[in-house]
Formats: sequence, C-alpha cells, structure tokens
Amino acid sequence: MQPEEEGREVPARRRRRTPEVAEREIISAAEALLRERPFRELTVDEVMRRTELSRPSFYVYFTDRHQLVLRVVEHLGAELFSMSERWLRGTGEGPQLAREALEGVVEVYAEHGPVMRALADAAADDPGVEAAYNAIVQGFVDATARHIEGEIAAGRVLPLDPGEISRALVWMMERYLNLSFGTEPAADRQAVADTLTTIWVRVLYGTPSAGSGGGA
Repeated sequence: MQPEEEGREVPARRRRRTPEVAEREIISAAEALLRERPFRELTVDEVMRRTELSRPSFYVYFTDRHQLVLRVVEHLGAELFSMSERWLRGTGEGPQLAREALEGVVEVYAEHGPVMRALADAAADDPGVEAAYNAIVQGFVDATARHIEGEIAAGRVLPLDPGEISRALVWMMERYLNLSFGTEPAADRQAVADTLTTIWVRVLYGTPSAGSGGGA
C-alpha cells in the first residue's frame, strides 16, 4: 500500500451508532432547526448538516421530512403525557396532584416552547402534521375526561360534563402555553404554572389551588 501523499486529507471515519441513537440524533437536529425557522423551511439537507450522519442515512429512518416532524410531535407528546400522569395516575389529594402535573407540563413547554409553537403553526398548513398534532391533544382530552369521570364518581370532583370540560381545559392550556413559551421573551414559569393550577383546581374541585394562598 502506497503511503498517503503529503498534505492529502484523509476522510474522517464516521462514528458508529445504534439505530436508536442515530434516529434520536436526527430528531434532535430537527427540533433544533424548528426553534429557528418554520416547518415549511425545514429541509432534509439542513437537518442532516446538524448531525454527524450522511444524508442518505436520513432515509434509513424516515421516508421524508413530514414523517420526521411527526416523530418530533410524538416525542414531545410522550414527554407531556409523562408529566400529566402525576395527576392521572397519582395517589393523594387531587388539587396537589394537579399542581404537580401542571408544573411538569409547564417545564416541558418552557424547554421546548419554540418547537411546540412551530409544530402548532405547521399543523395549520400541513394535513399530516395537523392530524398528528390534533391526535396528541385529543389524547390528553380523552385521558383527562376519563380521569374526571372517575373523580366525579368518587365524589372528589364537581358534577361536570367530563368530555366538554376536558376539551375546554386542554385546548385552553395548549393555546396559553404556546403563547407563553413559543416566542421570546418567555413568560415566567411559576406564574404560568400558578395560573393554570388556579383554573384547573377551581373548575374541577371548586377550591383555591394548593399554594395559591387563596388568591386569584
């Protein structure tokens, strides 16, 4: 074998990754770009330049940029569901569990606010993104309605229409969080969490929210 010519650049060997790690790297790159620009300006080339993977690698994991952004929706939706389960599956006083869940949801939006706003905006222009985004929100509505129905049966929540009150509360929260954290400057996290807790707890339990001091 002939020695490398002096000054000749030897291509860097790409680091091996598991499929899960490579897919997560691409999703993270897409999230980073969605913080900076709308979905309509997102391209496969731009995403892959943010990774250490080759452009053809993209098509090993995704068919196109639409499927990629749907995975971003799923990923962030899973984070939000994980936080909401503090109330949905927790044991203890309902108002306190609701506060813990809402504080967790606020933290997710505070961290990913521009991405969530970009996804909400993309849903207005792209039917595929709209269907996936609405499915995530509807999942929250359905889970909330089931929990409220059980709480009503147990005598812990006021006698309300579980489906309608859940739809109103969840969609109100989605809009409020996107307005609060979708653009800079972001709102104060604690103020947003306190406001949401006051609304949810007073509507469902008819009492001041835990930690509100009986205020607004």
